[in-house]
Amino acid sequence: MVSAEHDLLKRRAARLSVASNATLVVAKLVVGMITGSVSVLSEAVHSGVDLVAAGIAWYSVRESGKPADEDHHYGHGKIENVAGTIEAVLIFGAAFYIIWEAVQKLRTGVVEIEGLGLGAAVMAVSALANYLVSRHLLNVAAATDSVALEADAMHLRTDVYTSAGVLGGLAAIKLTGIPMLDPIVAIVVALMIIKAAWDLTRSAFFHILDVKLPEEEEAVIHEVLENYRQHLIEYHKLRTRKSGHLRYVDMHLVVPRQMTVEAAHTLSHEITAEIERRLPYSHILVHLEPCPGGCEHCTVDCHKLPAKR
Repeated sequence: MVSAEHDLLKRRAARLSVASNATLVVAKLVVGMITGSVSVLSEAVHSGVDLVAAGIAWYSVRESGKPADEDHHYGHGKIENVAGTIEAVLIFGAAFYIIWEAVQKLRTGVVEIEGLGLGAAVMAVSALANYLVSRHLLNVAAATDSVALEADAMHLRTDVYTSAGVLGGLAAIKLTGIPMLDPIVAIVVALMIIKAAWDLTRSAFFHILDVKLPEEEEAVIHEVLENYRQHLIEYHKLRTRKSGHLRYVDMHLVVPRQMTVEAAHTLSHEITAEIERRLPYSHILVHLEPCPGGCEHCTVDCHKLPAKR
């Protein structure tokens, strides 16, 4: 279901994410408590959620690589979609918590921040670390088609922007001397987090509902079938879906009624092999149908039959 090399890449990337997030959570919590910055503490909460999400991603990539068994005939790929959905829910929760904390600061008007330089330093380090780790995760996700790693990478890439936003807010406070900017920046950070959570929901949860493959991937399937049009009467009932990194495709191929079972099987195998080459981890089911006839020379021969060797 998944190559040993890709499985190892996914596991290593997931472990790197766990280690990176754990370090950042500790650093942000310490600095947030020292400085009293709600925006820095909000980033610590965000990184804490990302640590949980990274753990879920690590577990899901480990489990999704298992082959099909008696209870899971289609493999374990959808566990990555479930993991991505859980990550999105966690991020929604963190965003609303940040907004609640920031609103309390605005209502009371009590915002005391010390050690702005220390807060700015940890935000800069966080942004750089998250950028490097997220770039690595995205590269591995693209190579292995991992939904869970892509979701984890999107979390961290959001952290890059939010950390930069907090850094900008702390700089604004330093320049203007207005501490109230801190909870305002925290709310802006939370809104960005909500946007990221919605994007994750679309990419992870909707595949649990067996939505079709993206347009560009279905276009590849149509292109392959058109390349074999000279040996096909037609094709129809094309259906696609995705389960984690696995793609499932089924279709009906109409072949000349004079074509032998062996020739039809060979044609089907060539088509599926080409689709699998262009769309890795594809599992394709083909239903062969004989042409209903009606052509002028149908009972004698068919120009779509393979040339005799």
